[in-house]
Amino acid sequence: MSQPSRDRLVELRRAFHRRPEPAWREFWTTARIVEELRSLDVDEIRVGPEVLDADERIAVPDDAERDRWFQRALDAGADPEILDRLRGGFTGAMATVEGGDGPTIGLRVDIDGLPREESTDDEHAPAREGFRSEHEGAMHACGHDAHATIGLGVLEAVADSDFEGTLKVFFQPAEEAIGGGKPMAESGLLDDVDYLLAVHVGLDHPTGEVVAGIEGFLAVHQFRADFSGEPAHAGARPSEGRNAVQAMAAAVQNLYAIPRHEDGKTRINAGKVGGGSATNVVPEEAHIEGEVRGETTALMEYMRDRARSVLDGAAAMHECDVEVTPQGEAPGAESDDAVVDVVEAVAGLTDGVDSVVRTDDLGGSEDATYLMRRVQENGGKAAYVGIGTDHPGGHHTATFDVDEESLVVGVETLTETVRALARERP
Repeated sequence: MSQPSRDRLVELRRAFHRRPEPAWREFWTTARIVEELRSLDVDEIRVGPEVLDADERIAVPDDAERDRWFQRALDAGADPEILDRLRGGFTGAMATVEGGDGPTIGLRVDIDGLPREESTDDEHAPAREGFRSEHEGAMHACGHDAHATIGLGVLEAVADSDFEGTLKVFFQPAEEAIGGGKPMAESGLLDDVDYLLAVHVGLDHPTGEVVAGIEGFLAVHQFRADFSGEPAHAGARPSEGRNAVQAMAAAVQNLYAIPRHEDGKTRINAGKVGGGSATNVVPEEAHIEGEVRGETTALMEYMRDRARSVLDGAAAMHECDVEVTPQGEAPGAESDDAVVDVVEAVAGLTDGVDSVVRTDDLGGSEDATYLMRRVQENGGKAAYVGIGTDHPGGHHTATFDVDEESLVVGVETLTETVRALARERP
């Protein structure tokens, strides 16, 4: 069995890093993945609508925004035939390697970038070495460029091995919007998966450290609340107005007053607020973009329902209307000990791994939980694996970067885990 070279992995990762694309706009990224898959010894490639339940997509941008990124991908040289299959924002892909009789193993990697600006400082390696984002206002600030690369590397290595079983690698869009996990989980393509691995680099673990099973996922629900009232002249006719900003402000105050639950961790955040048009106009519109989280799905639902009551109450108090639109949601999940055992054993024998942590809490949310739970509900097992990487900036910051040594560690650890799971034969 041969592993893809470090140079090849670095080249791929830097190519993805240069062209980050936010949720449901991963046109160039998906096309490049498909082109790479066609050069490998894989048995099946599915693209876009073939790997998603269209009715389950959430947080999809409007036509104009999708068209802008589609044209950008076309201008960058993406294959027009592949792009045509992605129209409407149906991004993402899946590749299958058939290795004969044996279990079906899935690997999920996410591929989207973040809508944020990347640092131009010379101390930031992508800026200094010429692979900084070419898309102003978008950046791979969470390592999904590394994840896509690791997915391709594992496919190449497994296809060139004595692997006995079926490997499916899912290149999932829209993780950052918490919008791609559910439509991929509901596609039906995971229903025969016996073991599922998901992977993330970093997570405050250094290069050379592997976490065999990430736990402590917080279930999350994101929403947008649009308040509408009635404008009026703030000096001459203030009593004729219905103040949407007042309603919004009352909602923000009372969202943070929701009682925490005795059964576990709960979170609330009004992350983005705005409204109004001028200092002398009673504002007729305002909005909140926020989220709730819970240690379990039930606790998240408690927070979601209480938040909705607060939003409705604040609107009614100020004689306004409110429209609440879900923006993304993901349940909680747990890694299965049977898979964690295998990852832990394999990582301990992997070159470049200095330490193995059996489990650790994520402290955040991830829509890979939809895929994990789908597999588990069908009798399979799953684990979320952390591949440590030194990074000079925290996740989602302008200076986030990946230590490229971790690409090799990730490919080797996951390749050998896939092969070891194939020998488990559930």
